[in-house]
Amino acid sequence: MSSVNESVACAVKLRRIGKGCPQHRIPSGVWVLGFVSLLMDISSEMIHSLLPLFMVTTLGTGPIAVRIVEGLAESLALGVKVFSGTLSDYLGKRKQLVLFGYALGALAKPLFALAAGLGLVLTARLLDRVGKGVRGAPREALIADITPQHIRGAAFGLRQALDTVGAFLGPLLAVGLMLLWADNFRAVFWVAVIPGLMAVALLQFDVQESVPSKIQKKDKSRSVWTISPASVLPIPPFCQQTFSLIEMRGTRSSTP
Repeated sequence: MSSVNESVACAVKLRRIGKGCPQHRIPSGVWVLGFVSLLMDISSEMIHSLLPLFMVTTLGTGPIAVRIVEGLAESLALGVKVFSGTLSDYLGKRKQLVLFGYALGALAKPLFALAAGLGLVLTARLLDRVGKGVRGAPREALIADITPQHIRGAAFGLRQALDTVGAFLGPLLAVGLMLLWADNFRAVFWVAVIPGLMAVALLQFDVQESVPSKIQKKDKSRSVWTISPASVLPIPPFCQQTFSLIEMRGTRSSTP
């Protein structure tokens, strides 16, 4: 009854002074996580949008090698994502896992600029995708922990919207820098390191974790057995590169 009275009081206050009530505002931590996603997506998409072309034109690898690298990377990310949420429940510290995932992704970025062969590109790509898999589920759980239940949908939508903005800006920035610097892949890759490091710093200092709720031991074991069959799901991403590779192969075959 008291919560209803508080809501009514807030509604009256909102009409009178034009200000929202605290319980109806998206927490600042969700905004920070959204901008962290934006920065990391800018960093990642600046590299990923150019990586197949870099591998073929600069490193001299074939389309099949590109397909294998991309398929392994995305499959590994999905496989890790299956278990990272359960691990955050066991540890009870979601922010540490999220921070580790973002840090791993940020530290993998310079390897792309330093790569002189397929081996280092594959290593960097796998590390980057492991970081994505580790941070995904704990980040969403962290948002749920710090957000009141009645506005969780808005909180998840905000983070996803900012993530999408980053995914849109990254390739645009990469193309613009490629035009400015005469197709200097490595210079663009080095620039991509900056927003990745900014994302890690923002997460470290501006996100506070709420007190986690422990789940029962029997529920933990049950969740592990439930998600274990899902580990076979990461196979399909091998097919996601098919259309781009067909286009790339056609471009190479038509080149005199």
